[in-house]
Amino acid sequence: MEDVGVRKLSHYRGRLAPSPTGYLHLGHAATFWTAFQRAQAVGGTLIMRNEDVDPLRSQEEFSEAMLEDLRWLGIDWQEGPDVGGEMGPYRQSECREFYLDAWRRLLSEGRIYPCDCSRKRVAEEARKVVDSNDEPIYSGRCRERFLEEMKNHPPDSPAGRQWRFRVEDGQEVAFTDQALGPQSLVAGRDLGDFVIWRRDDVPAYQLAVVVDDERMQITEVVRGLDLLKSTARQMLLIQALGYRSVDYFHCPLITDEHGQRLAKREKSLSLKYYQEELGWSPDKVLQQIQKATGTSGRIT
Repeated sequence: MEDVGVRKLSHYRGRLAPSPTGYLHLGHAATFWTAFQRAQAVGGTLIMRNEDVDPLRSQEEFSEAMLEDLRWLGIDWQEGPDVGGEMGPYRQSECREFYLDAWRRLLSEGRIYPCDCSRKRVAEEARKVVDSNDEPIYSGRCRERFLEEMKNHPPDSPAGRQWRFRVEDGQEVAFTDQALGPQSLVAGRDLGDFVIWRRDDVPAYQLAVVVDDERMQITEVVRGLDLLKSTARQMLLIQALGYRSVDYFHCPLITDEHGQRLAKREKSLSLKYYQEELGWSPDKVLQQIQKATGTSGRIT
């Protein structure tokens, strides 16, 4: 996996951001190896961030395993929950106040609103059928419903309600991806008003990663191609919060023999399985990744 044009910056800061909700699989390894190589190519800094913001799904067993597996693979980082650094905390579970500050700012500027729609209703009223791996395009049903309430009685906290970021229909999100070239997504066609705070009082992925990338001064995000629409959402949040822009590099996905995206529930494709059950070496795992990403993208 050769460098294909990492921006030559002495202050390059990349990141590894796994969620401890299961064991890492080959798809994760491919993305994280790419991030590692891109940081190394320019003598930059690589940050490990434990995205354990979801208390119900995150487990300490998986937090420990993901560090062990990536070290075993040969990936190293300069900042993180296990090595420290000046821009911590490096665990999202310790960063709630940062996320609340961002929520308050978005609320004060009228960029978010509460939504009482259930998942079932959102799916039924979706303006467009989208990939099952992505969230439906929200109908906007609650956009104006709570407008007067927000003006007269602004809440002190997001607790007890789901909150959505208001996207302007027709707004284009355009950027040049470091791997794919020019990209353009349009609000209302490709994405709609999206959740930034969950009903169970947990900050949503979109908000948490944007806040953390800003405070850790990340300059480039390396992620899988399945998160392209998430990138557009996060760019809208970055703009709304007045944060610095970030470069993006979207990696090709590795799929199973049926062409399906890898999932953490598939234990037979986890790094732990290849390491402990099959006795593979790190080099053999990397060869398998290189073979998959260089051909059809499928594990054979």
